Amino acid sequence: MEAKETIYSLDKKKKKFFIQKNPSLVMNNRLYIFVLPALIIFGVFWIWPFIKLFTYSVTDFNGFNLNYNHVGFSNFKTLFDSGILFNSISNTLIYTAILVIGGNLLAIVLALALNSKIKGMAFYRSAAYIPALFSAIVIGFIWSYVYMPSSGLIASLMNMIGLDGSSFNILGDYGKALYGITIVDIWKNVGQTMIIYLAGLQTIDNSVLESAKIDGCSEWQIIRFVKIPLLAPSITINVILNVINGLKSFDYPFIMTNGGPGDSTNTLMFSIYKMAFTEQQFGKAAAFSVISFLVIIAITAVLLIFMNKREREME
Repeated sequence: MEAKETIYSLDKKKKKFFIQKNPSLVMNNRLYIFVLPALIIFGVFWIWPFIKLFTYSVTDFNGFNLNYNHVGFSNFKTLFDSGILFNSISNTLIYTAILVIGGNLLAIVLALALNSKIKGMAFYRSAAYIPALFSAIVIGFIWSYVYMPSSGLIASLMNMIGLDGSSFNILGDYGKALYGITIVDIWKNVGQTMIIYLAGLQTIDNSVLESAKIDGCSEWQIIRFVKIPLLAPSITINVILNVINGLKSFDYPFIMTNGGPGDSTNTLMFSIYKMAFTEQQFGKAAAFSVISFLVIIAITAVLLIFMNKREREME
């Protein structure tokens, strides 16, 4: 018999009912003790550093000397006046936009192509997913060779077809370096995004597709008016994941360009790292982190509202 939370008993002497707690449930409540270690770790390594971040953001703390001074909001004013903040936000938003649009479009095309029954399909699906298995460090070094001027893979291919491979230097071009590292991020994560779309396509009932064919819809019309609307939940998930990935981009700017040339690939996370651990301006880096946190929260909130509204419209 299922245990109830309370037991109503009759006190014969006082001739009235009283409520008695179920002993088994009282014992079960003690199981919350096992959650305490996780809560303590979460508090020590997340809540406490988060609070200290706001504390350091109004100081001149350099990361080492604890005899720091409170400087008010001068760190925030310096960031706004220097232009570093707006450049980092701009680079991050461009990076994120390309990652979301390019990565999702490519993943949908791959998912549609790999959602068919042809010989060797398991191999093709595995091959598309392989880049997602490697770490960002490995991918960054591989693509640094691919992009290498004169002797890299792309430059060598250009030389083979009669073009000047020595002129190819995408990572050394101020206007193109950001796009170059974004392509690398898309290439690495497109397999993971494709898997989510592929799972969504396989949940579509074949009777719906057959009905569309009977009504005279072409393959493109089935994709546009049937498959894509039914992929709305998968689109929402992938867009959110890609936005998160773009906003926290650090690996490829650090590995492939070190933020250069100039400040063309300085993203929010890389700029915070550089300011804190290279320039040893921890107080300004903390202020930078606070602003970045607010920017990311605002973008995420707007995105969730828009995607939920869009998902309801597509259903």
